[in-house]
Amino acid sequence: MGAFISKQPNGLYCRFSTVVDCPTHWNMTREEYLSNVTGTVRDKEEGELILQDYLRPFSEVIERFVPNNMREEKFDNLLQMMGN
Repeated sequence: MGAFISKQPNGLYCRFSTVVDCPTHWNMTREEYLSNVTGTVRDKEEGELILQDYLRPFSEVIERFVPNNMREEKFDNLLQMMGN
């Protein structure tokens, strides 16, 4: 798995990369994700399927973060912005 999508506490979506161990996109609306703002969705149907059946819990974003490609301070600020 190279990445996953999670619903943030504020109701928006984020993409977490398991390659760089940090979020790469955040505060996306459903429409932004389905419009392929991440560049990872082949088509709208695939995006709908991911949002319907493959969302990961937001706790996984927190648990899997490693401060190699994003500073801990930036991640903490990002968590606040995401409503956590």
